[in-house]
Amino acid sequence: MTDAAEIPGFPAPDDSPLWKPFWDATGEGQLVFMRCTRCGNAFLPAREECPNCLSPGPQWERASGGARLISWVVYHRAPDAAFQGRVPYTAAIVELDEGPRMITNIVGAQDPEALQIEQRLSLRIEQEDGVAVPRFVPA
Repeated sequence: MTDAAEIPGFPAPDDSPLWKPFWDATGEGQLVFMRCTRCGNAFLPAREECPNCLSPGPQWERASGGARLISWVVYHRAPDAAFQGRVPYTAAIVELDEGPRMITNIVGAQDPEALQIEQRLSLRIEQEDGVAVPRFVPA
């Protein structure tokens, strides 16, 4: 049996200057994404250049909180000791109404196995070990 002190906690967020606006926004209950000032491409994860046109200096923009479900998996076995107490949990790719896609969790679903592609979702910011984490619930 593993001693509880040996189980790692929730992974810490990237605290680099590039990601600071993202984590500051989630701490305030908002979700932000990046948009290229040259071609208008909206994206996550954060980058110093647009993945579409490679233009530098994209800007942060606030998301509305609406999204649609692209793909998901329900984990019944933890891939890491830090997630043992969370199973079953749902990891998903969602597309924000503004266009970017992100990896997140679906929470609050009565039956995660009954989720559907294109299903509407709403943002829910949850606290996890003192970190505000963007997750989604069925709308």
